[in-house]
Amino acid sequence: MILHTLLDYDVLRVIWWVLLGVLLVAFAVTDGFDLGTGTLLPFVAKTDLERRVVINSVGPVWEGNQVWLVLGGGAIFAAWPQLYAVSFSGFYLAMFAVLLALILRPVGFKYRSKRDDPRWRATWDWALFVGGFVPALIFGVAMGNVLQGVPFRLEPDMQIFYDGGFFGLLNPFALLCGLVSVAMLVMHGASWLALKTEGAVARRARNWGMRAAVAVVLLYALAGWALWAFVDGYRITSEIVTTGASNPLFKTVAGEGGAWFANYAAHPWTLAAPVLGFLGALLALLGLARRWEGLTMLFSSLSIAGIILSVGASMFPFILPSSIQAAASLTVWDSSSSHLTLFIMLVGTCIFLPLIIGYTSWVYKVLWGKVDAAGIRDGKGHAY
Repeated sequence: MILHTLLDYDVLRVIWWVLLGVLLVAFAVTDGFDLGTGTLLPFVAKTDLERRVVINSVGPVWEGNQVWLVLGGGAIFAAWPQLYAVSFSGFYLAMFAVLLALILRPVGFKYRSKRDDPRWRATWDWALFVGGFVPALIFGVAMGNVLQGVPFRLEPDMQIFYDGGFFGLLNPFALLCGLVSVAMLVMHGASWLALKTEGAVARRARNWGMRAAVAVVLLYALAGWALWAFVDGYRITSEIVTTGASNPLFKTVAGEGGAWFANYAAHPWTLAAPVLGFLGALLALLGLARRWEGLTMLFSSLSIAGIILSVGASMFPFILPSSIQAAASLTVWDSSSSHLTLFIMLVGTCIFLPLIIGYTSWVYKVLWGKVDAAGIRDGKGHAY
C-alpha cells in the first residue's frame, strides 16, 4: 500500500484521464481502419473477387481490434461512473444505432459468401458499408456534442436527468465533426488497403485516400474555426479542488466564447496535438501519392491521434460539460471513482494492458503480408 499513498488522488485522476485518451486513440487507430475499409468497400472494389480481397484484408483482425472499444467502455464505467451514467443514457439511441451497425459487420463477414448469388452478396456488401460509415459518423457527432455541452442536470442527491433528444444531437456543428470523423477513418482505411492489397484495389484506395486526406485537413480546419466562432466553451470560475469528493455541484462554471482555446494559450505545448492532426494528414496524403505504404499507415495513425487528443487538450479539465446546468459539468477532479478504486484499476491495467498489446502485436506479425486475388481463388488462409 506504499505506492497507493505515494499516488495522490489528483495524480490518479489525471492518470486515468490520460488512459481514457489512450484507449480512445487505440480504438480509433485499430478499429478505425476496419470502419474505413467497410466504408470504402463499394468504391474500391468493382468485382466480387476484389470485394473478397478487401474483406479478407480486415477479416482476420477486426474482432481483436474491438477489444479497445470494450476496454474504453469498461474504463469509463469503473473510473468515471458519472460520465458513464450520463453518456450511455443520454446517447442511448445513438449508441443503439452504433451497436446495430457494428452487428452488421460480423454477420456480413460470415454470411456474404455463403451463397453464390450476386444480389445476396451485394446486399451484404452494402451492409458492411453501413457497418463502417454509421459508427464513424456517430462517433464524430458525439464528440461534437460533447464540445458544445450535453443537456443534462444533477439534483442535490446526484440523480441525473437528461433533457435532450436523439435528433437534437444532429445539429450543424456536431454533423461537421461527424464528417471529420468519417474523412479521418476513410483516410485510415485507404492507408490500410494500400498496405494490404495490390493492383486495382490498391490504386483505387490510394485515390480515395488522397481525397479523404484533403477532406480531413479542410474539415478539421473548418471545425476548429466553427468551434472558435460559434461554440461557447466552459471555464471553472470557483476555486479548483483537485482532491475533493466526486461531487460536480461543489463548483461554479461559466460558459464563454473561445474558452476551449485557453489551454493552448496557457500551455503552448498542447498545440502539438492539433499540429499533429494536420501534419499527419498531409504526410498521409504525400505517402499515398508516393506509395510509402508502411509510413502512410503511420502518418494516418498520427493524424487520428492528434485530432482526438486535441479535443482532450482543449477541454481539460472538463470531461462532459452540461449545456443547461453549467455547475453540473463533469471534470477530471469531481466525477471519478474513489482513490482506492482508481489505484486498484491502475494495478490491473499495468498487468493486463502489456499482455493485450503483446498478443495483438503477435497476431499482426503472424498475419502480415498482402492479400491477393490468387490467394482468394486458392482459398488458402482466407475465410471470407
